[in-house]
Amino acid sequence: MKHIQLGIHHLSYQDITDRSILHEKIYPDMYKNYYWSDDFSAAYYIAQAKAGFIAVTDVYEGKELLLPEIQFSYALLDFEDLHISRKVKQLLNKRELKIEISQNLDDVAESIGKAYKNNWLTPKYLATLKATQNIDKNFKVISACIKEGKKIIAGEIGYIIGKTYTSLSGFSSKEKKYANYGTAQLVLLAQYLQKNGFSFWNLGQPYMDYKLALGAKIYERQVFLKRWFKETA
Repeated sequence: MKHIQLGIHHLSYQDITDRSILHEKIYPDMYKNYYWSDDFSAAYYIAQAKAGFIAVTDVYEGKELLLPEIQFSYALLDFEDLHISRKVKQLLNKRELKIEISQNLDDVAESIGKAYKNNWLTPKYLATLKATQNIDKNFKVISACIKEGKKIIAGEIGYIIGKTYTSLSGFSSKEKKYANYGTAQLVLLAQYLQKNGFSFWNLGQPYMDYKLALGAKIYERQVFLKRWFKETA
């Protein structure tokens, strides 16, 4: 089936917290994936994330909007499927790289901002992520990175819900001497998640080749949601 977005509709707090609206109207509608909201509150953000949306930002008529997306399909990594390339194995054997996990988002967010000209992880979005901290015991935003000294070489920001981790945005250094460090960061994070009892890693959009190369598999929306609600409760 070819999906065609028929306009971008407003998504209210009631929409994402009313199970009947979600399950009878929003989830079955395979002609819509993106919605919009001007609500950047912590409560709204947590609710849309728990409902399976992944939000980015955009600007319309000078106003910054949140764009929650209930995707048509998702790339999920089950940790037993993790694939480590020969080059990354060599790098990890040669260098003692460690993954650093924290709730300090600023340094990784700054690095992401420098890496991308069009960066949807804006200061307003970052402020919302920070505002979610310590509100809901079943929702936690983290940063994950690898460093050389104090310099961040590769990293990302995402959130934990239940036994799942969802990536939001990340970056890796383009310097030649740091080739494969971005993939190494992903591998180390996957191993950390597996060691700490996570069920799967939600990598979001499935069209990026590196996700499938890492071992992720594609799940259509309804199949994803069954797994999602089972592991995020």
